[in-house]
Amino acid sequence: MIKTLLENFNPENSPLIWLVCAFVLAFIIAYQTFPTILYVAKEKHLMDEPDSRSMHSSKTPTLGGIGIFFSLVVVMTIVGTMLNTKVLLLVMGGLTILFFLGLKDDLTVLSARKKFTGQLLAALLLIVFTDTRIVGFSKIFDVDMLPYWVSIGFTLFVYILIINAYNLIDGVDGLAGCVALLISVFFTLLFYNSGALSLATISVALIGALLAFLKFNFSTKNKIFMGDTGSMIVGFLLAFFTISFISQSQLNIDSEYYRASPALAFAMLFFPLIDTLRIFFIRIFIMKKSPFEADKNHIHHRFIQSGFSHIQTTFTIVFLNVLIVIIAFNMLHLNLNTQIGLLIVYGSILYGMPFIITKALNKIKKKTRIKV
Repeated sequence: MIKTLLENFNPENSPLIWLVCAFVLAFIIAYQTFPTILYVAKEKHLMDEPDSRSMHSSKTPTLGGIGIFFSLVVVMTIVGTMLNTKVLLLVMGGLTILFFLGLKDDLTVLSARKKFTGQLLAALLLIVFTDTRIVGFSKIFDVDMLPYWVSIGFTLFVYILIINAYNLIDGVDGLAGCVALLISVFFTLLFYNSGALSLATISVALIGALLAFLKFNFSTKNKIFMGDTGSMIVGFLLAFFTISFISQSQLNIDSEYYRASPALAFAMLFFPLIDTLRIFFIRIFIMKKSPFEADKNHIHHRFIQSGFSHIQTTFTIVFLNVLIVIIAFNMLHLNLNTQIGLLIVYGSILYGMPFIITKALNKIKKKTRIKV
């Protein structure tokens, strides 16, 4: 009976049920995996030691990426026989490369060159063998289609940018996980509506794994961090979703996102990208130092310094990014250059508002104290 059911079952006939099952499976596997990882990390003393840059004061395991990776691979392996096997296998190949590089970096130390090489290799696997790439600029600055090798080079740049921009925001409890969760939800909806079931399955599986991770990441007794293992594989998937969405939209002239996909992708990834641009500007032009030298000048650090708690910082940033994406979806009728220009303006204003409001409230409190 089971054999007959499997032979006759087609996920495309019941996509919603299929995605719910993939989500539940990913969540259960990850949720059951994290306690084991915590136990082993504590027993073997595989803990992160707080330093001058740390936002935590106690030793904490940084192997959360193992649970996320295991959950994703099991789900993709199980569902792979009924979906686009080629894409799923190549995604798993890229994830595996980054998983072992990230794991080594979490347990010992891995040079930036080796991490960069691994990221390039993982990205090339998908770009070359699936031909999933950004084929043009959609008339941004009047540039439309790109030559093949320029397209590959630019797509590689986007992969590296997103992976490392995502890694840079992993600084306070729940922030990296919640931002990735938000982005994955939007991509799941876009892929589901476009009929890209394989991509929707991967993104919904990531949602399930991240929800399980966040339960432990927000915990006070059983806290675990994502680590470089998690940030690299999650950043890699977000880059893959972004490039797949843009590529599909650019190749389908009937798509409602045919010209707007770059702006929408930028809106969904606005926080990690604008934070990276901001931090590089500060380090290079203001502090006159290497852009890769770590410090506490990230946006999330500014929130903490302004008196926000970790949870307040995380949910404020996520809320602002939701607003940015909603506004972007309501600007699809505009010219793409206009959309991107306005996005930078209103996005920057929205992220500046909490600091302006906080300063104003602090001034009012000081005046009230003086009068008293």
